[in-house]
Amino acid sequence: MRKSVMILVVALATAGRAEAQQDVQFSQYVFNGLSVNPAYAGYKETLYFNTTYRQQWAGLPGAPKTGTISLDGITNAREERVGIGGQITWDKLGPQSSMSLYGSYAYRIPLGYDQDRRLALGIGFGINQYALDGTDYKYLDADEPDIPLGKVSTWKPDARFGVYYTTPHSYYGLSVMDLFSIAGSQKLFFGNNTTYTTLRKTRHVYLTAGTEWEVSESIMLKPSFMLKEDFKGPTNVDFNVLVFLAQKVWTGLSYRSSFKMWSKEALKTDLGISNALSVMVEYFATDQLRIGYSYDFTTNGIGRYQTGSHELSIGMVFKRKAEE
Repeated sequence: MRKSVMILVVALATAGRAEAQQDVQFSQYVFNGLSVNPAYAGYKETLYFNTTYRQQWAGLPGAPKTGTISLDGITNAREERVGIGGQITWDKLGPQSSMSLYGSYAYRIPLGYDQDRRLALGIGFGINQYALDGTDYKYLDADEPDIPLGKVSTWKPDARFGVYYTTPHSYYGLSVMDLFSIAGSQKLFFGNNTTYTTLRKTRHVYLTAGTEWEVSESIMLKPSFMLKEDFKGPTNVDFNVLVFLAQKVWTGLSYRSSFKMWSKEALKTDLGISNALSVMVEYFATDQLRIGYSYDFTTNGIGRYQTGSHELSIGMVFKRKAEE
């Protein structure tokens, strides 16, 4: 049996998770578009650094912990039409963990009479490490062959593709992540015909959109949404409303719902709806440095097992010399 992980399994079932694990998620994804779409690379038209750490379901043994570091920008080739980026992401769920390294390329096509709209086509290639740590298990038998003595892992290549359309005040994105992945478990093969199993990410489609409205000189309203679908597990939808105050602070709410949108063989017919509410604050310490924090309240049965989810992010823009 796993060390305190049975509680996590019960909680996942209460939350309505399917057999295949959903892809990693961040409440503050609107400030790090590269995490859900490779075509986002170069969107800010300058060098942009972002790092995020998420502790999901704090207080629950074996609960997910996720972190990411990304860097993207544009090249000077062909009228700044090329965006490039790199990202490292790691995710830990009980004794299972994964780490991915991706490089992204986006070709940005200017549109409109003033060329103030852009259609970006992006592709990303990378590798994923899937690992299982035997030290997080509790042995019933000291010679148990199905439990590794230490950490075992394997590497697999993968790819992602995206489209990102932007106007001066809105954006629309569609992407497919983990193109080479399939639902189910990743089997790790080692010497002496020994086989271990760990959860594997499954293919996901992301649909995103958002816009900005200027309420006054000091207030900006930014509603947005994201739909995440793997065609096997529950469908996830995020609705966000952020308010920008005095050019210094973004603050707002995000509502996330996970439900059965249509018939899927992997889902039970009595699947319950999983909901969460996030409170976000993003503070611009300088014109180039942003510090963000979000706290998630889970509104379904899993709430009694944990004390919420915490997420901290830092974003930094490195302005080009011509802008300084």
